[in-house]
Amino acid sequence: MYRFILLLLIGISSFSVKAQTSIGIKGGYTTSSFNYIPALNIRSISVDGLASPTFALVVEHFSAKNAGVEVNFQYLSTGFRQSFTDSEDAISYNETELNYLKIPIMASFYAGRSGRFQIKFGPHLGYLLSANDVTRETSGFNPPEIPTYGGSDDKPKKLMYGLTAGAGISKLFGKSTLAGEVRFGYDFTNPESQERIFDMNFTTLEFTLAYLFRIRELKSSNTED
Repeated sequence: MYRFILLLLIGISSFSVKAQTSIGIKGGYTTSSFNYIPALNIRSISVDGLASPTFALVVEHFSAKNAGVEVNFQYLSTGFRQSFTDSEDAISYNETELNYLKIPIMASFYAGRSGRFQIKFGPHLGYLLSANDVTRETSGFNPPEIPTYGGSDDKPKKLMYGLTAGAGISKLFGKSTLAGEVRFGYDFTNPESQERIFDMNFTTLEFTLAYLFRIRELKSSNTED
């Protein structure tokens, strides 16, 4: 993973001499929702996700007038909170946090000059940094609940992968840019590796603000006759 990040940064810097590149930070809020299939013959079950802050390092590169690429190195904290009601109507909860390093690599298109409307889409990869079972009040339900992932005997899959799309507006102030964005992510990620449930995936919805600073200028390709 660290080699991949290093190679990506080298690749961006190697072709940024003839393009416009900005770097910056962003932060905001993310919510999530989970779906899992306990067993092959059971339909998918929806589970409430967690809401938490998120932040990222942003690299934005435009090699054409209105198109380019954006790469984020994002800390994403997500997870689920599953509730159960027993025969006496008592409610119990299981809650687990999953913390990822997420790297969206998105094509970016914009319209406008100092005020811009942007759309972005592309794949993302990531790595599970930690898993924490915050609350575990029950087990042994039928159909099976989502298992633990933060225990000493748990071996969750580390890889995250999926698709990300977003839309937002930005405002240029000289070499600086302020941007607000709404972003949706669909993850094919299934941390289960011990065959305790059949499948699981989740979605995220992010609301963020970013500050970017231009570090390289776009060189014009126009020539005079």
